[in-house]
Amino acid sequence: MNIKAGYLKIALLAMLGVAVFTATAHAQGGGLPTLNISMGETENAGQIATGLKIMILLTVLSVAPSIFITMTSFVRIIVVMHFLRQALGTQTAPPNQVIAGLAIFMTIFIMQPVFSKVYNDAFLPLSQEKIAPEVAYEKAVEPMREFMLNQTREKDLALFVEMARLEAPQTIEDVPTYVVIPAFIISEMRTSFTIGFLIYIPFLVLDMVIASVLMSMGMMMLPPVMISMPFKLMLFVLVDGWYLIAGSLMKSFTI
Repeated sequence: MNIKAGYLKIALLAMLGVAVFTATAHAQGGGLPTLNISMGETENAGQIATGLKIMILLTVLSVAPSIFITMTSFVRIIVVMHFLRQALGTQTAPPNQVIAGLAIFMTIFIMQPVFSKVYNDAFLPLSQEKIAPEVAYEKAVEPMREFMLNQTREKDLALFVEMARLEAPQTIEDVPTYVVIPAFIISEMRTSFTIGFLIYIPFLVLDMVIASVLMSMGMMMLPPVMISMPFKLMLFVLVDGWYLIAGSLMKSFTI
């Protein structure tokens, strides 16, 4: 009871101190600061350009996570890592944060040539006011489109061109970007599922062998997964699995 009473006194004193400090600051400063946003006419073109830059920057930052996930190598990497964890049967090891972090940094490594081209050809000239925002957008989209088209099947592109009710494009450059992006995503999903199936095969064979051994020994009530997981981990470590997975994923992209 004495401890609780002491905590209560400390809390009351803290609240009283905050109230006194706030009242004093209000009396001395003549009020709290305010933020006013106004719209009006201006003859300074620099102010307009600065405002447009801020709007463009905020727009890019708001859609940056979606761009990073859907228009880069992130989808293939994160899906393959998920299948790898399921095949090993480790449930939550490695945790989602580690898998996502590894996928992010591998994506940055793979996309570095593309990101460098976007920065040098679009962002840097735009920041130096050498090109217009429309030109910067075209120069930024071009290397991203090239990367996505290199990984996308023609069959998937044809599907979305047909669904969009567009005329058959004469060249691959005539395909709109809003058609390229979903076609790229489903192509990446197909590729990642194929890689995941190939990863599953050796671990599935190991599960079947251990289940057969347990049945032959009359230990049908013992879950095979409990016995097979240490052997899966040993097999994965012996073949240097992380090296093989990371290397194969990075080599599977055409830059």
